[in-house]
Amino acid sequence: MIVVAIIGILAAIALPAYQTYTQKSKFTEVVMATTAFKTAFEVSAQTGEFTALADADAGTLGLPPALGAAGRVASVTIENGVITATGSAELGGETYVLTPNGIVAPIQWTKTGSCVSKGIC
Repeated sequence: MIVVAIIGILAAIALPAYQTYTQKSKFTEVVMATTAFKTAFEVSAQTGEFTALADADAGTLGLPPALGAAGRVASVTIENGVITATGSAELGGETYVLTPNGIVAPIQWTKTGSCVSKGIC
């Protein structure tokens, strides 16, 4: 009886942790989808393409165009330098938002979005 109780307690603790871990591993696809935008932004900023963050929009000045649905990613875009990626319905439509501190190197990114509060990004 004690063994059954111990197994029950371990299962009650392990199952939620495992579910969060699997959701986090699936969400990495959304995080990785922002890499092209991040790299293009940094290169364009360092080569002087931008005069202000307002210049940094998808499909302009060396930045890639907005991406549509692919795999677990619903969309990725950049507007005024802010990169926003949205997960698919499988991931609950959680968002991952990267905001640059400016257009002067070194560029540092602030991570926000609904994925932060859920602890999956």
